[in-house]
Amino acid sequence: MPYYFIKQLNNHKMNQSLRYISISHKTASVKQREVFHIPLEKKSDYTQILCNTFPDIDGLLLLTTCNRTEVYFETRTHSATSIRDYLIDLKLPKSSSIDKNLFEFSDSTESTVKHLLEVSSGLESSVLGDSEIIHQIKKSYQFSMTHKLQGSLLERAIQSVFKSHKRISNETNFRDGTTSVAYKSLKVIQNNFKNASSKTKKILFIGAGDIVKQLFKYNSKFNYSNIYISNRSKEKAMILAQKNKCKTFPWANVLANKLDDFEVIISAVSNCSNLIHNLTVSNHNVLLLDLAVPCNIDKSLMYQNNVMFHDLDSISKELEENKEMRIASKSDVINIIVEELTTYNEWLNEAPLRALLANLKISINKVVTKQFQPNIEDTQIKLVTNEVMKKLINQKETLALLPENELNKIISDEASLLINNL
Repeated sequence: MPYYFIKQLNNHKMNQSLRYISISHKTASVKQREVFHIPLEKKSDYTQILCNTFPDIDGLLLLTTCNRTEVYFETRTHSATSIRDYLIDLKLPKSSSIDKNLFEFSDSTESTVKHLLEVSSGLESSVLGDSEIIHQIKKSYQFSMTHKLQGSLLERAIQSVFKSHKRISNETNFRDGTTSVAYKSLKVIQNNFKNASSKTKKILFIGAGDIVKQLFKYNSKFNYSNIYISNRSKEKAMILAQKNKCKTFPWANVLANKLDDFEVIISAVSNCSNLIHNLTVSNHNVLLLDLAVPCNIDKSLMYQNNVMFHDLDSISKELEENKEMRIASKSDVINIIVEELTTYNEWLNEAPLRALLANLKISINKVVTKQFQPNIEDTQIKLVTNEVMKKLINQKETLALLPENELNKIISDEASLLINNL
């Protein structure tokens, strides 16, 4: 393998980086970050726009949750700030402006992988140790694979994410207990209606996405028995209603804000800003929980008599049931992340060597095939290639510096010796 190839390879690997930008609950309010929310139905559009605008992107992962919008991308030339600025121009009205410091970012592969490991572990969640984030990352990565945008650096980083998640679950107490947004929302109902009648309160779930599915999942711990569901897609609402033995509620009534009879309304509809803006409350209290980004419920409703209101930010400040145990386990989680990041960096540093060996094997196979076929069969060619590879592997760095004709002569000589012994 000629020296010039190794030089080009090393230069390529030095420039290729996994980078990221992030706007999250750590730096921005719900109102600020909902501007940059990318709904599921728009993900393909934004993926295509980014790849067309920045054509050397090899890997791309769009992570959008209630608390964060993040873009992870693998590239040689485009900086994180260029993606950030483009996204701001794309999402923000021309007459508006935003503090760019609301975004975190990095052009370093190591820093990016470290951030991704911290996010996936729940260390960066609004509720420490939130386990839902790993499922959201998995779904985002499946989207990347569907669009053939996993990239080698990103793919290895995701492997590290899943490995660290498994270790955290098995080796620490960080995952003990449930503190998801859905669970906490149901707990808020219990806390606000403390008597036994809370089990029969008339409750409306609006939406049919992951959060609503989680609400049904965790209701097994609360046993609320008078639940209705409404969604833009009547079919999806009916499927969830049948599965969870509840009733459906007309979407037209939601649009018209005819919600007078409900005592609890939990809304989690994507891309449906200001869905609930008019509420008539007379002889009973109403608990409103807005779990959507952008927000579904007009915040001014909280000032009406008999209305109790929570959004994602306020919910995340409450019900820290497992906080002490998770804080105690935090150092163990950090140690696991450090170990997995070290393993990733070792893999990253060995990438040029792996490429060198792969190309050395290709060179050996070409020489053996050219010089000895048709005198030996394909299976023998493979055998000889592997045996020559074993003999030369300890000299790989020296061989890489040789001109191609000298390298081929050494390969030919070694192959001849082996073939004579077949």
